[in-house]
Amino acid sequence: MSEVIDLQGVSVIRDGRYLLNKIDWKVGAHERWVVLGPNGAGKTTMLQVASTYITPSRGLVRLLGIEHGKGDVREIRRRVGYAGAGLADMIRGYLPAVEIVVTGKHAAFVDSRWHDYDDSDWDRARAGLARLQGEHLADRQFDTLSAGEKQRVLIARSLMTDPELLMLDEATTGLDLGARERLIASLSDLAFDPTGPSVVLVTHHVEEIPPGYDHILMLADGEVLAGGPIAETLTEETLSECFQLALRLQHNEDRYRAWSPRGRTT
Repeated sequence: MSEVIDLQGVSVIRDGRYLLNKIDWKVGAHERWVVLGPNGAGKTTMLQVASTYITPSRGLVRLLGIEHGKGDVREIRRRVGYAGAGLADMIRGYLPAVEIVVTGKHAAFVDSRWHDYDDSDWDRARAGLARLQGEHLADRQFDTLSAGEKQRVLIARSLMTDPELLMLDEATTGLDLGARERLIASLSDLAFDPTGPSVVLVTHHVEEIPPGYDHILMLADGEVLAGGPIAETLTEETLSECFQLALRLQHNEDRYRAWSPRGRTT
């Protein structure tokens, strides 16, 4: 299998309005992609199409080599990890973090009494937290955690089944500077893991692109503005066009910074 995501001519139309318009996008095995664009660009909609949770109005969708509508969607989704800011609302907050992680084995949002887990599953859950620098959170109640700590728990949960593809929808939303930087460091470690999954990270901000992410797709008004290797694609010109604002772009020590001549950052 050469691509884990393959979108061809994908459009999503609601009430006569194009949320996505003729999207072509391929994500190869072990590639790390950033999807960047302003609010309303279609980033989350595209992720929902790519993960089979939305059926496009037009176009072809293949996920993990299987065409949408021609495979067991439950089985396909078990091979895909997903985490985002909205997922925390579906979690039972009284549960300890390690229990939330272990339930990722069955993609369940209930406590562990509803499925069978053996010692290796619990060991794996704790190892997943450690992978994201969250081993100290294992026995803490989820609703006592900070926003950044919750995100690390949810990402560890999404990795519970060794997914071939990991999708992160605005995972840094609502985090303070310290929590954001700790999460970015964890995502960078994941990107440099040669055994790790392909990763798609949706964000509004170039400052949140972790080191090790090698491709970028830039969306504006539901259309692809630019896409390809990040070093070639992310430029002051494409960034300014994407956000409809004259922007400067700096790349230093594997991190990016953008600002307008008036000092406004993206």
